[in-house]
Parts: sequence; structure tokens; C-alpha cells
Amino acid sequence: MSTPSDPTRVLVLNSGSSSVKYQLLDMRDSGRLAVGLVERIGEQTSRLKHTCLATGETREQNGPIADHEGALKAVAEELTRDGLGLDSPELAAIGHRVVHGGMFFTEPTVIDDSVLTEIERLIPVAPLHNPANLTGIRTAQTLRPDLPQVAVFDTAFHTTMPESAARYAIDPKIADRHRIRRYGFHGTSHAYVSRRTARLLGKDPSEVNVIVLHLGNGASASAVEKGRCVDTSMGLTPLEGLVMGTRSGDLDPAVIFHLARVAGMSMDEIDTLLNKSSGLFGLCGDNDMREIRRRIDEGDEEAALAFDIYIHRLKKYIGAYYALLGHVDAVAFTAGVGENAAPVRAAAIAGLEELGLAVDDALNAVRGGEPRLISPESARVAVAVVPTDEELEIAAQTYALVRKNS
Repeated sequence: MSTPSDPTRVLVLNSGSSSVKYQLLDMRDSGRLAVGLVERIGEQTSRLKHTCLATGETREQNGPIADHEGALKAVAEELTRDGLGLDSPELAAIGHRVVHGGMFFTEPTVIDDSVLTEIERLIPVAPLHNPANLTGIRTAQTLRPDLPQVAVFDTAFHTTMPESAARYAIDPKIADRHRIRRYGFHGTSHAYVSRRTARLLGKDPSEVNVIVLHLGNGASASAVEKGRCVDTSMGLTPLEGLVMGTRSGDLDPAVIFHLARVAGMSMDEIDTLLNKSSGLFGLCGDNDMREIRRRIDEGDEEAALAFDIYIHRLKKYIGAYYALLGHVDAVAFTAGVGENAAPVRAAAIAGLEELGLAVDDALNAVRGGEPRLISPESARVAVAVVPTDEELEIAAQTYALVRKNS
């Protein structure tokens, strides 16, 4: 049991290659105390935007921030100005989003030297993300070496996938030697949304099967059976699966050989093409769904085709995961596009009435920040919009682990 003197605050850090997102939460009521973002780290045009939720005050700093150490020190100063400094005895832990945990990390983990070593060993399969995550962790450790630091891994929720879903059909010796398998990403979001969907239905997560559609600039689907992930659309990297903002998603691997041999493109050029210049952006020049829908409304055929390709892939995954699960209680839309783009939700479910899926147009048109059903009462399978909250999920997992260990 906690006592009035127990620390209850968790600082959540999400360190990218040139940015740091952060939130300070009080786990007594899961309330946010402060939120902020440092972006363009290492440039002359660095920017820190900080909001204290208690006072409603927002402050901005503009000017060069050389590195992540400087960024986190600036964050600490802003928190101190609000009486929420890192030296507060009410701070219980710092929770870090770490993108890739491989098969080694299946749950949140208190960070020590061995954990840092393993995260570093995984850099070859997450070269864009794990180095930045490590930098954030090491910097935070220098600021509060006495405080528990916890890593919460994007891949952890998907480690329950059976080998039949996680393995690629290549020589297992080669695959194991080079850690080639399907890991999946957006795990904290899929975990949070699948549990929140069960609660929306008035059931325990162990009682329901949910298809979660995390649709943002990056997009992924998961099949969650009784609270456990049994398949997900992203694979070794976040490139596999759905059509995304700038990523191609599923692709015949021979396209890569063809581009190298026939087009004379280098591996780096192909990597850039598939990750940064494909998806919706590659198809029509826009990766903002709002702009694409505006163009469609004006009769733009290029935007309409991009939208149709996006929906075609999405519908295929809904059908595939329906078949895999056998019985589905709910399909849940989440993240920026999933939560806000009613036309995407309507188009993805259209034609799936034989599977018990339907969308009520009036309910679908409603905008709001709370989880809600958008299917008619008569529908056999619920269709839901469930806003994701990855920061709360990281904070909750961090706080639970620290409390358990204490």
C-alpha cells in the first residue's frame, strides 16, 4: 500500500534522433502535470515548447540546443520553474520509450548496464531509433543517477506472437544469426487500445478478441486474442504492412532487386524511396489525410487512387486478422488518422457486413476525445474509436514495476 510520502510522479521521455517528447504524470489519478517537446536538436533553430497543465501556461524557447544533454537540461529547468523539478521527492521514476527490444525484452525493465548493452546490440535492427533512445537514457541517468529508470519497449507486446506468425520463410540458421524475424512496433499503443476497447465493451481483456488499427503517419494493425497479440502487420522493421504516410508497406521483395539491377539505384537510395518517398506521399504527393480528402472532394483522381490503395490494404488486413482470430468482438481505430478521419473508417468497414461489421454514419461523424462505439446497436461486431495514450501506458508500466520492486 502507498503512503502519503510515497513518490507518485513519473516522467516519460521519448527521445528521437533530433527531438525529445516528454510528459510528467501523477499516477495517483493518471493526471498530466506538464507536457512538452524539444525539436531540431543540434540545429541553430532548436525549439522547446513546454506547457504546465496546472497553470495552463505555455512557454517557448527558440535558439540552438547542441545535443540531448542540453535538451534534457532545458526540460529540467522548465519543470523547475513550475515547481516540478527533477529533484522533487515526488518523482518516482523516469520511463523511457525504447523502440526495439528484440526477443530479449518482453516486459518493462529497470535499466542497468546489461540492459544498455543489449539495447545497443539491437542497433543493427533499429538503426534510426535505438541510438536516440540510448542517448536519452544515458543523459537522464546523469541528471538523476539515483532514480529508477525504466525502459518500455515498442516490441514487447508483440513477443507473444506464435512462431508461425513471427518467422519469415527463410533459412532459420541465417535468420537466427542475424536476428531476422517479425518483431512488430507501436506495441504500447496496441496494448493500451486493446485493453481500453475491452473496457468499453464492459469486459475483461482476457474475454475479447480485438483487431486494432493504429493509423497515423506510421500505421500498423494487430490481432489481439484474449489480451495477447497473435499477429501484427509490421515486421523486422516498421516498413512492412499497411500503406503509410511515406512508407510503402507490403512489397514484393524482388522490387528491390529490380530497382538495383534495372534502375541502377543504390541500397541507400532504395531505402530512402521505400521509407521516405513512398506510401501516400509517393502515390499523390501528400501524406496528410485531411489534404488528400480535400483533393478528392475537388475531383483529384491521383489523390482518389492513393486513398483507394490505402483502403484496399487496410481492408485486406482486417479480413486476414478476422480469419486468424476466428471470432472478433471489436475493431478499434486509433492514432491520428484512425481517431479523426471518419471517411477512412467508413471506407475500411464498407462491404464487410457479412462479417458482422458496420458503421453508423451519424455516430462515425461525431468527433471527441473519449472512446466510443461507431457501429449500430444491431452490429454483431463492435466498431470503436479509441484514442491512444502511449505516454500513459509507459507511465503506468513504469510505475507498476517500480512499486513492485520497492
